[in-house]
Amino acid sequence: MPYGCQFRGVDIYIPSERGLRLNIFGMIDRNHKHEGFTTAENMTPDKVADFLDRMSLRISKRTFVFLDNTSVHRCRFVREFRPIWEKRRMFLFFLPLYSPHLNIAETLYRILKGKWLRPMDYFP
Repeated sequence: MPYGCQFRGVDIYIPSERGLRLNIFGMIDRNHKHEGFTTAENMTPDKVADFLDRMSLRISKRTFVFLDNTSVHRCRFVREFRPIWEKRRMFLFFLPLYSPHLNIAETLYRILKGKWLRPMDYFP
């Protein structure tokens, strides 16, 4: 709405509702191939570790995975798997704090959420 009107001393508000969420975990390689998963549930360390573990079994060459500093990426569960993944030649690195500009997946997700997804896409 480009304009509005309100009486002095009367608050105008739009009540918020707790809507459905769509959580995305994914990775993009240098050839712009995306691999990941989505869930309407909370993103948990076991979901992230399971995805990374399955990926580590499929890779055929040394692979470097860059993660942001989300708590599910730095949890005990992921730390325990890290030596196993390194034996499989998958190495984890963490981006500096507050640097979404270094994560190309963040750019893709910002465009996806802002331009491609409509509110009705979140409903089953």
